Amino acid sequence: MKNHGWKFVVNIPPVNKCVICVAPHTSNWDFIMGELASRSVGMKAKFLMKDTWFFFPLKYLLYALGGIPVARGHRTNVTGGVVDSFNRRDNLVVAVTPEGTRSLNPHWHKGFLYMAREAKVPIVLGYFNYEKKIVCLDKIFEPSDNVDADMIAIKQYYDSVDCKGKFPEKFTTGLEKQ
Repeated sequence: MKNHGWKFVVNIPPVNKCVICVAPHTSNWDFIMGELASRSVGMKAKFLMKDTWFFFPLKYLLYALGGIPVARGHRTNVTGGVVDSFNRRDNLVVAVTPEGTRSLNPHWHKGFLYMAREAKVPIVLGYFNYEKKIVCLDKIFEPSDNVDADMIAIKQYYDSVDCKGKFPEKFTTGLEKQ
């Protein structure tokens, strides 16, 4: 498969079940690069995506690729549904972007932490670096019972790695730089 100069780096052992937290999310290209990267190493990840993308005829492609529509603005139990899916399967990988938007957002969503904790699966921390053309699955993070502390630790991780979105000005962890 042609990768157009992109390098797909995997620094973790294979895992049958996990939530992949991937950042920064600043462009629709993130989806395409993430799909190419995961498939290049034989991993097929399901992904959460805003339900407004699931329109005819695009919805058929998104479902086939593993899309899970999320109705924003409606109270739905996406976390519970994903946890149930983890409990019913021997193999499941779900990719999420904690920012939940391609716009600048210091208030990351915690749903992926609850999913991983309740399903008792690890979180794989992955990132993009558009400048160096790298997609990396870098580290396994085991969630604790303290979601707020876990979020801070994950944000500190993203502050410490060489990640760069397609539009760097649209990415922040919301943590103050020391």
